[in-house]
Amino acid sequence: MVDILHRVGVKSPSADDVYAALTSIDKLADWWTNDTKGDADTGGVIEFRFLSGGFDMKVVDLQPGKRVRWEVIGGPDEWIGTEVVWDLKREDDYTIILFKHQGWREPVEFMHHCSTKWATYLMSLKELVETGSGAPNPHDVRIDNWG
Repeated sequence: MVDILHRVGVKSPSADDVYAALTSIDKLADWWTNDTKGDADTGGVIEFRFLSGGFDMKVVDLQPGKRVRWEVIGGPDEWIGTEVVWDLKREDDYTIILFKHQGWREPVEFMHHCSTKWATYLMSLKELVETGSGAPNPHDVRIDNWG
């Protein structure tokens, strides 16, 4: 199995600001996709919809200010059964996000696309926390005909 890995520093007063952006339906809609709904509590399911499809994430672990973990239960075949993990830690004035989209069966071309898109959305998350404004779908950077 293979994983998508990213590390991003977000200038913020505390890790709680980043954690809130990962655990609030309204804030998720402000940096990932405007069409976000569901239950962001442990055991809940969050539905993310894009022009090209969507994903359903089951919230499996929440550790305030430290970790958010989702299991993909709906979406493209390549995503089903994978996990999205956000580990947070403080370094000076920054909250460091150690991001993993883990458990891909193989590094197919779609995984390359998703890695780049995750990077653009992580920058959107950073902008949301630092400036109050992100670039969620459909206002995100398009990188190809997939999105």
